[in-house]
Amino acid sequence: MTKDSFENFAARVGLQANNQNAASHYTFDLISRNRVQMEAVYRSSWIAGMAVDLVAQDMTRAGIELQSDLDPQDKDRLNKALERLQIWNQLCDTVKWSRLYGGAIAVMLIDGQDVSTPLRMDTIAKGQFKGLLVLDRWLVQPSLEDLVTEYGPHLGKPKYYTVVADAQALINQRIHYSRVIRLEGVQLPYWQRIAENGWGQSVLERLWDRLIAFDSTSSGASQLVYKAHLRTYKVKDLRGLIATGGRVFEALVKQIDMIRLYQSNEGLTLMDASDEFEAHQYAFSGLSDLLLSFGEQISGALQIPLVRLFGQSPGGLNSSGDSDLRTYYDNVAAWQDKDLRPGVTTLLEVISLSVLGRPMPDGWDFHFNPLWQLTDTEKADIGSKDTASIVQAYDAGLISRATGLKEMRQSSQTTGLWSNITDEDIEEAENDPPPGSEGLELTDAEEETQPSQNEPAGA
Repeated sequence: MTKDSFENFAARVGLQANNQNAASHYTFDLISRNRVQMEAVYRSSWIAGMAVDLVAQDMTRAGIELQSDLDPQDKDRLNKALERLQIWNQLCDTVKWSRLYGGAIAVMLIDGQDVSTPLRMDTIAKGQFKGLLVLDRWLVQPSLEDLVTEYGPHLGKPKYYTVVADAQALINQRIHYSRVIRLEGVQLPYWQRIAENGWGQSVLERLWDRLIAFDSTSSGASQLVYKAHLRTYKVKDLRGLIATGGRVFEALVKQIDMIRLYQSNEGLTLMDASDEFEAHQYAFSGLSDLLLSFGEQISGALQIPLVRLFGQSPGGLNSSGDSDLRTYYDNVAAWQDKDLRPGVTTLLEVISLSVLGRPMPDGWDFHFNPLWQLTDTEKADIGSKDTASIVQAYDAGLISRATGLKEMRQSSQTTGLWSNITDEDIEEAENDPPPGSEGLELTDAEEETQPSQNEPAGA
C-alpha cells in the first residue's frame, strides 16, 4: 500500500506520526448562519467591509456596451433607462448582500403583474418595468419543499420565495423564481447547501481566522504605542514603606507626584541618592512585516490585490501593481459573465419591452465594459485609428456618411472624440446620395454635350 505523504516515525515527522501536527483537523465555523455577527463585522471592521464592497462595486461600476443593429437613439434610451431606474446600483447591492450573507435576490418590479406567476415576456407592456427590489437571504423564505422541476439552469432550486413580514416591500408575498435574479456568495456542495436553506456561504467565513488575526495584530500594535516609553523608579525598602503606611507612605506618594509634576524633557528628576530611575525604549521592528503578512493572506483569500484592497503598491523594484490590477480585472470580468450575465440578459429583454415597446432584435448581445482605464495617449491613438478606418471605408464607398457619423459617435464612449455629433447631423447625412452614386447621374447640360449612340464620337 502506498500513501501520498511523507512519514518518519523515528523522527515523528508526518501527518500519521505521533506529533502535534497529526492532531490538527478542520471544523465547521458556520459563521454565515449568524446574521447579527455578519452585520457586526461589516459595520465595525473596515477590512471586512472592503472585502464585501469592492468586488460588488467593480462588477457593476463600468456598465455594459450593447452589440446589435439597434438604432443609436434606441441604445441611448436603453442606457438612460438603466441609469434612471438605478439598475446598476441595485445589482451592486445584490452582489454585496450575497457576499455578506451568502445569498440575495433582486426582484423585477413589473407594474400590474402578480409576482407569484411565471414571467412572460409577451405580457409586458410599455412603461410597466419599474426597477429592482433587493432582498437578502434573511428577508425571504425559499420554498424548500417546492423546487423547480423543469430542465435548465434553475433545476433543483426553490420555485418560490416568500417575503418575510420585516421586509421593506412585497410583505408576505410569494415570488416566482423567473422574476428574480438570484446570487450566492460562495457556492457550496449539495449537502452543505441544504444545511444553508439552499444558499451559499459568506465570503468572510473562509477567512474569519485571518480577519481576527489581522485586526488583533493591528489593535495590539496600536496599544504598544502607549508602552513605547516605559519608566521604572526603584525605591529602597518599598514594601516596608507601604506596610508602615501613615506619614511615611504619604511622603513617598508626594515625592512621586512631585517628580511627575516637574519632570519634562528639559526638567530635572529629583530623587534620593539611593533611588534609581530608568527609562526603557520599546522596539517596533518586525510589526510592519507581520501586518503585511496577514494582509497578504487576506488579499490572496479574496483574490483582491493589495493595491486595490489596501491602496498599497507591492514591494520590489519597478513594482507599480499594474499587473496585479490587470489580473484582478480579468477575474472580475469572469465573475461578471458567470454571475451577472444571465440576469442582465433577462433585464435587457424586459427593459426593451418596457422602454421601446418591442423585444430586442435577433442576434443582439452585450459585453461588460472593461475596468482598465485608458490613458489620454492611448485614447488618442485608438481615436486616430478608428477615424482613419471609418474615413477609409467611406472613401471606398462601403458605408454612407450617416453610418460613418454613427460609428464615430459610438466610438466616443471609448476615446472621448466625436461626442458632439448630434442627431441632426446624422439625419442630414441620411439625405446624401448612396455611396458611389456621385457622377452617375448627368445634368441636362451634360446630356446635351454627350454624343448620341448612333453618332460617331468625332461627329
